[in-house]
Amino acid sequence: MMENATELINYASKAPSSHNSQPWIFKVKEHSIEIHPDKNGALPIVDPDNRELYISLGCATENICLVSPYFNYNTELEIITTSNDYTFIKIRFKETSKNNNTTILNLINNRQSNRSIYTGKHISDTSIKTLESILTSLNINTYYFKNGTPEFKMITDYILKGNTIQMRDSKFKAELLSWIRFNNYEIKNTQNGLTYKVMGAPQTPRFIGKMVVKSFLTPSKQNKNDIEKINSSSHYILFTTKHNTVTEWIKLGRHLQHILLKLTELDIACAYMNPPCEIHSLSEELKNSIPIIKQEYPTLILRIGYANKVPYSPRKSINKIIVN
Repeated sequence: MMENATELINYASKAPSSHNSQPWIFKVKEHSIEIHPDKNGALPIVDPDNRELYISLGCATENICLVSPYFNYNTELEIITTSNDYTFIKIRFKETSKNNNTTILNLINNRQSNRSIYTGKHISDTSIKTLESILTSLNINTYYFKNGTPEFKMITDYILKGNTIQMRDSKFKAELLSWIRFNNYEIKNTQNGLTYKVMGAPQTPRFIGKMVVKSFLTPSKQNKNDIEKINSSSHYILFTTKHNTVTEWIKLGRHLQHILLKLTELDIACAYMNPPCEIHSLSEELKNSIPIIKQEYPTLILRIGYANKVPYSPRKSINKIIVN
């Protein structure tokens, strides 16, 4: 097994994923690590094309690339698609002199999604320009929309439309409920999912928690909750791809991770607001409604602002995500 592989994969596993499903498995070779999709972490209802899954794999990939110099490695990346359209990522390593700077390691450890209500404080133009200066890949773009602008309102309207559609979909709600961890016993057993702590709820037996959460999974209640959170936010970040392909999703994930780590460095909170990207009809409408995105595919939406820290999501033990 490659030296330091466990440490590298530990940092990879700190990447974000929808419902904290952690949809990755890692195969360690003599001089490389492969990152494969884990079907047990797939979300067939909310993410039927595995778009969000591959974005998460891109984030995990970038974490490995970013921390490798600390472990005496340079990296070379290859996205491999087999004859049956199965795609995975291969990272090759070459030894180099060590970079002793631990800043990036600390940022990866400290990054979190924050679903709480924010303070309402606006992010400065200087900080937004810092974020905009982060280089992206070919066919991947990011757009920043300030609270109070017509574009911000338009995206908000599409989020509320998406909530309405999803909260009327029994399969969507069943899938969401299956990933909620209502107590410490469930957290310990699964080491994944949306925990009661992250959701700001009390610990309960599962049957009680499900009844309570179900009562809130209605269009009106979800929209009321999200409007309060949106109004407290400073900006949206809209991520787009040109062709909506697996390779672009992975590249977007790599870029997203850079944005998330810079947000962490700037002490700016973020949370995903993806219904307009998850529902094809709304994605098409949004693509045609905002001239600046030039017919690109809306792929991911973040709301950002300032907030108090929230509990961290659990992560699977390393031995559960490394396979032969």
